[in-house]
Amino acid sequence: QVQLIQSGGGLVQPGDSLRLSCAASGRTVSRYSMGWFRQAPEKQREFVALIRANGATNYAQTVEGRFTISANNAKNTAYLQMDNLKPEDTAVYFCTWRPGYTGSWSEWGQGTQVTVSS
Repeated sequence: QVQLIQSGGGLVQPGDSLRLSCAASGRTVSRYSMGWFRQAPEKQREFVALIRANGATNYAQTVEGRFTISANNAKNTAYLQMDNLKPEDTAVYFCTWRPGYTGSWSEWGQGTQVTVSS
């Protein structure tokens, strides 16, 4: 089992930046992925970004160039740096984890609210 604890988030204005953190504890494997999804009100949960243990990253088109995912493997922590935030980025953001580089996500964080509003 892997436990994920998220931090960060809050209320910001359009154009501002925020950083989310996700600390993983428990089971350790050499090949794993960590990612971020988000869910806006009355919308389905959608993929935002992922990072694999080998450093490879993927982004949704809607955030590419504005968001950056990174990880500190020594701290088992992943980060999502969000720049130039837009109102449409408003959502609950969820951290997630899976063993390996593909397949289903098996663990989820508690979620954190990000609100972008003037």
